[in-house]
Amino acid sequence: MTRPTIPVVSYPDLLSTTMARQRAIATLGEALESVGFFILEPHPISPEVVRRAYQVAAEVFALPEAAKTQYMLSQRRDEGGFSSLGSEQAKGHTVPDLKEFWHINRQSLNAPDSPWPQEVPSFRPVMTRLYQQLMACAEVLLVACADYLGQPQDWLVSMATGGNTVLRLAHYPAVGVTPAGSLRAAPHEDINLITLLCEATAPGLEILTQQGKWLPIQTTPGQIVVDTGDMLQSLTNGLFRSTTHRVVNPQSSNQARLSMPFFVHPRPEVDLTPVESLIDRTGGVPQFPPITAAAYLTQRLEEIRVGALM
Repeated sequence: MTRPTIPVVSYPDLLSTTMARQRAIATLGEALESVGFFILEPHPISPEVVRRAYQVAAEVFALPEAAKTQYMLSQRRDEGGFSSLGSEQAKGHTVPDLKEFWHINRQSLNAPDSPWPQEVPSFRPVMTRLYQQLMACAEVLLVACADYLGQPQDWLVSMATGGNTVLRLAHYPAVGVTPAGSLRAAPHEDINLITLLCEATAPGLEILTQQGKWLPIQTTPGQIVVDTGDMLQSLTNGLFRSTTHRVVNPQSSNQARLSMPFFVHPRPEVDLTPVESLIDRTGGVPQFPPITAAAYLTQRLEEIRVGALM
């Protein structure tokens, strides 16, 4: 049987004014309908910025535990910061994920007293630059999504403007003995509108196909993986799929992994109730209840432990 593939969308085509743009938008939309994922190649994020981001992230995660824990993610969870190994477990799972992470969000970029690792001075400027580049790219993708869905071009961009979008630096350390049932990231769906994922430093990402099979996805330099989150799935009444995915453990116990997902969030007051025209497009029956982004996020925070995908 032929293994399903992830569609590829060209970022320059999305910026063009020719038929190439319409074809790229069609590929993007059909991918989010059928798979929930696509690959963006080429993309506008500077390779040097990605390289430096992984370099300084590795320096931070290599700090002694006592140094990292002074920057722990606060109970408010909207200021950014560090979460230790085992601090998060996926919805419906009883064992924690084998990862530690650092959150950088709009709040932490703008608040003067946000936690930043003083031991690695280059961390803040490098991550700020990466965040800004990813946000600019995400806005182009949101416009393309809106075009495909027959909505005003600024429909999704206006929702995301002022949202507490998160750049998560995830470190999956090498582990000698894996606790029973633990994965680097157990099967889950993203909470937000869309997620952009720069190439990780090692394999492990897998998505669950509609046939119930796990499909490995490994990005290479020059690629970004993009997927639909629950909030966009709700707005589109399920037309865009929020697909289950996971990060599996490596065959070699001494292989660490770093990844940098960028979770694009709407403002808290945004109404996620399915849009009438998209209800009509998906059979005429609402599949998701009326709810705000804030209420949905709170609901999901109650289902997972500390480190929510804000």
